[in-house]
This record gives sequence, structure tokens and C-alpha cells, in this order.
Amino acid sequence: MIKTERINPYLIAPGAMLPLQELNIYIKQCGLPTGLVELIKIRVSQLNGCAYCLQLHTKEAREQGESEQRIYLLSAWREVSFYTEHEQAALEWAEVLTFISENNVTDQLFKRMRQLFQEKELADLSALIGLINSWNRFAISFKYLYP
Repeated sequence: MIKTERINPYLIAPGAMLPLQELNIYIKQCGLPTGLVELIKIRVSQLNGCAYCLQLHTKEAREQGESEQRIYLLSAWREVSFYTEHEQAALEWAEVLTFISENNVTDQLFKRMRQLFQEKELADLSALIGLINSWNRFAISFKYLYP
């Protein structure tokens, strides 16, 4: 159970949290590479400034074999060469969708995504990005405490 400085949404509104938990379960089995999923969770949490989620997902990424170097340099992914083309595209997609009110999903970006990802993968990736953005908003606004 989550501990928080403010309110605990799991106790106050369990019906609101259940769909997020179910989507989390779906993402784990949808077929997206586990390493890519963790990179997206970390990057979106960086963009949103969610310390709780950064701690959680960097720990999980390490446990799954992600290198310290790739974790440390994720915020500068455009500057380094050790992220794959798929990872780079997914990270760009994550940034655009996280800041959707400031960005436009251009035809050029969408075309690139369709060249690299199947339709289901792109839908699953978008669901993952929406999910981690939602988790970040709960963790930040209710001040989740570190386990």
C-alpha cells in the first residue's frame, strides 16, 4: 500500500485506481520489450519531475539488467549513441505525448513511428505513456513517500 503525506487515493477512491492497476498489468504482458517500458517510465517521470517514480523505475530497470550509463544519460538521449533507433523513436513519442498541449504529433513523427512500430505496439506504447503520466500526477500531487 502506498504511503503519502496528503491523501491516499487507494483508500479514498479505489475505483479510480483500479483501472490504472489493470492497465499496468496489461502493459506488463502486452509484448513491449521490458527494457523499453522501463526507459519510457523513467523518461516520462524525469519530464514530470516525479522523484517517487524515478526512484521506483530506476531501481526496477537496474534489477532487469539496465546499465547505469543508460539510466544516467536518459535525459540526454539525443546526445548519445547507445539507444537503439526504436528506443529513440519511443522516447521522442513519450516526450511529445507528455507535453501534448505544447506539441503537435506531426505527420513526420507519426510516419516514423509507423515505420518502426506495428499498430498494436504504437497503441500499447501510447497507453504506457498515458499510464506513467497518470501515476506521476498522483505521486506528485499527493506526495507519495518512498518505500
